[in-house]
Amino acid sequence: MPKRGDARRSDARRIGIFGGTFDPVHIGHLRSALEVAQFMALDELRLVPSARPPHRDAPQVRAHDRLAMVELAVAGLAPLRVDDRELARDKPSYSIDTLESLRAELATDDQLFLLLGWDAFCGLPSWHRWNELLEHCHILVLQRPDADSEPPEALRNLMAARSLNDPLALSGPGGQISFIWQTPLAVSATQIRALLARGESARYLVPDSVLTYIHAHGLYRAAN
Repeated sequence: MPKRGDARRSDARRIGIFGGTFDPVHIGHLRSALEVAQFMALDELRLVPSARPPHRDAPQVRAHDRLAMVELAVAGLAPLRVDDRELARDKPSYSIDTLESLRAELATDDQLFLLLGWDAFCGLPSWHRWNELLEHCHILVLQRPDADSEPPEALRNLMAARSLNDPLALSGPGGQISFIWQTPLAVSATQIRALLARGESARYLVPDSVLTYIHAHGLYRAAN
């Protein structure tokens, strides 16, 4: 878990973007997001549910249910909030489209931070227009001690040119990469869906408000 630092502040806003299917959102997502938001002194950290993720299987439950669960999970938990722009698109959820859309709404000097796990970061060269991402944001890689995959050569070259050791030293609206070490909670959406499909409890793995919604709407039940 990172220790809180004193980020350099200016009139520019500092906004984080944390995307995912959130199928369902769970305490691992929320704890990572909150730690980064506090450590980086972000004005906002937006959780962005994806509609049709290009690199993953389709979510198990419908978009409006996943959105509702994330909204319940972050209610009253500033600076976390929900951004539903990817659900409004009738096409795959490309991060470059999200960043371009968001950047168009911000002031020129506002800082934008894209949060990625280590595995997602290593797969970056397969993303749509991946080499344009840093034109719109900084990338914060949430790296954990047990990460053992090696980044591809194209990514190693980018890291050599654009990486900073101290994430609090990232300056300007975008263009750089840094790493935040975390020890994540051993929780996964796959694990939670399996528990619920077997009729077992997922209490304490998701917020109570989310669990109430899951039960009220009959989500993740095993097919009869």
